[in-house]
Amino acid sequence: MRDQFGRRQFLTLAGAAAVATAVVPEARASSRLGDLFTLGVASGDPEPYSVVLWTRLAPEPVAPDGYGGMPAKRVLVKWEVAEDPRFRRIVRRGVEHAVPEWAHSVHAEVHGLRPDREYWYRFVVGDQVSPVGRTRTAPAWYSRLNGLTFAFASCQAYADGYFTAFRHMADEDLDVVVHLGDYIYEGGNQGTIGRPHLPAAEVFSLADYRVRYGQYKSDPDLQAAHAAAPWVVAPDDHEVENNWAGDISQLDTEPDQDPAVFRQRRAAAYRAYYENLPLRRTSMPRGPEMQVYRRLSFGNLLQLNMLDTRRFRTDQLEQCAQNCDGRWDPARTMLGAQQEKWLLDGLGRSHARWNVLGNQIFAFEADHEAGVSERYGMDTWDGYAAARQRLFDGVVQRKVDNFVMITGDAHRSVAADLKLNFADPSSRTVGTEFLGTSISSGGNGADMDALGVTWLAENPHMKFHNSQRGYQRCVVTRDEWRTDYRVVPQVTVPDSPVLTRAGITVEAGKAGIADVS
Repeated sequence: MRDQFGRRQFLTLAGAAAVATAVVPEARASSRLGDLFTLGVASGDPEPYSVVLWTRLAPEPVAPDGYGGMPAKRVLVKWEVAEDPRFRRIVRRGVEHAVPEWAHSVHAEVHGLRPDREYWYRFVVGDQVSPVGRTRTAPAWYSRLNGLTFAFASCQAYADGYFTAFRHMADEDLDVVVHLGDYIYEGGNQGTIGRPHLPAAEVFSLADYRVRYGQYKSDPDLQAAHAAAPWVVAPDDHEVENNWAGDISQLDTEPDQDPAVFRQRRAAAYRAYYENLPLRRTSMPRGPEMQVYRRLSFGNLLQLNMLDTRRFRTDQLEQCAQNCDGRWDPARTMLGAQQEKWLLDGLGRSHARWNVLGNQIFAFEADHEAGVSERYGMDTWDGYAAARQRLFDGVVQRKVDNFVMITGDAHRSVAADLKLNFADPSSRTVGTEFLGTSISSGGNGADMDALGVTWLAENPHMKFHNSQRGYQRCVVTRDEWRTDYRVVPQVTVPDSPVLTRAGITVEAGKAGIADVS
C-alpha cells in the first residue's frame, strides 16, 4: 500500500532534508568542510529484500584534482532507512566508510527489507544530514504482480540542454528508472546555452572524469529524479569515448589509439562511473573491467536483462551501403559468446510475463537511404546483423513470450516491430523495440526530421517516430504494455513543460505493436 504522503510532500522533504538529528563528535570537522551532500543521493538495483544506497561527499564537486574538496582521509558515514519520509519508523541503520581512493563515494547495500515496499533513506556525517531519498524494493520473484510503472532514459549532454525531463520524471509515480547510457559526455563541446563542460576539453584522466561527473551530478533536476525512485543503470559509449569497441579506441590520434593506453582510459572511466552511480559491489570495476550485464526480476511480471553492448563487441565495420555483406559475418559479435549464452539461457528459463532487454543501441533494421539503395549504421545492431539473427532465432527457439527491447543512444524515438527477417515484411514478428530519445543531447530536436521521414518510408516495421527530447514512461500489466513518449519541447531553456507525444500499446501474447495513439 502506498504511503499517505504525496509526491509533492516527499519532494519538499527531500529537497530540504527536513529532519533533525543528534550532533556527533565529527560535527565540527564536517562543518568546516562545507556542504558534503552537494551531489544528492540515489538508490539502485532493487531486489526483493535489498537495495543499494548511494551518495558521494563533495563540498567542491568540480575541484580540479577530482577529490571534490575532500581531505585524503576516510570519513564515517551513517545511513538510515525508514518506512516513512519523516523517519519515525526507522527499520535499518548502518555505517560505511567513504574513502579517498573511491572519491568518498558510498555504496551501502541494505538487506533485510520487505519485498515490494516503499522506503525512505538518508545519510549522516557529523551534524550534516543528506537530502531524503525514496526507494522501492522489487516484488518477490514468485509473487503475482499485476502492474509495474517505470521510466527509461539516456543521453544527457550537459552543454546541449537543461535536464528538465528529469524534473518531470521525478514527479511521476515510478517503481523504478532504467538508464541506458551516455550519463555523461566525455568530449569538449561547450554548447551555446551557458552550460559549458568542465573541464573545458575532452576528458582522459581519472581526475577529469570525476570533475565531469561532479558537474553533471550537481544538476538539481538530475538529483530530483535520483531521489524519487531506484535506478538501474548501464553505460554506453560516451561514459568512456564515442563509439569505442572492446579494447579498440575510435580516436584517430595518438596516444589513445594504442589498446594498452585505451584500457587505462577505460579503467579511469569505469572507476568514475561506479563512484557516481548506485551500483552494487558486484559491479565494482577492477582496472579496465566491470560487470555491467545483469538480471533483475519484478515478481513474475517482468524480467529485465541489462546488456553490455560495448565491452565484448567486435570492432565496427567501415560505413558501407548496398550489399554490405560484412555485417552478416557470423564471427562478428555484439555481446561476446559468454554474455550471449547468459542472455539466451536466462530468457529460456524465464517464467516472467514480459521479457525485457535493457539495450544501449537499437536493434531494429534502419535503412537510411530513400529508394532502392540501402545504407545502415555500423555502430548499431545493423552492423552486427548475424549476431542479431542469432538473438532473434534464439528467442523463437526458446519460445520466449512478450519479448521487448528498450533502447537509448539515437537521440530520437521509434517504436518498431522486431522481425525474424527484416527483408520480408510478412516475416514473423518476434517482439517489440521501444527506442527512446535523449534527455538533452542534440538540442531541442523536432517532431519530425528528414531522417524520420526516410526511416518511416523505408522500414515498414517502424510504426512511430519523433526526434524531440524527453523520456519514456512504461505502464506494464499482465494484459498489455503501454509506452508513453513524454516530450519536452525545448531543452535549450529551463522549465519547459512536458507532454505525451504518443502512447504505444503491445498486447500480451501478441508479438508486435497493437496500437499507436
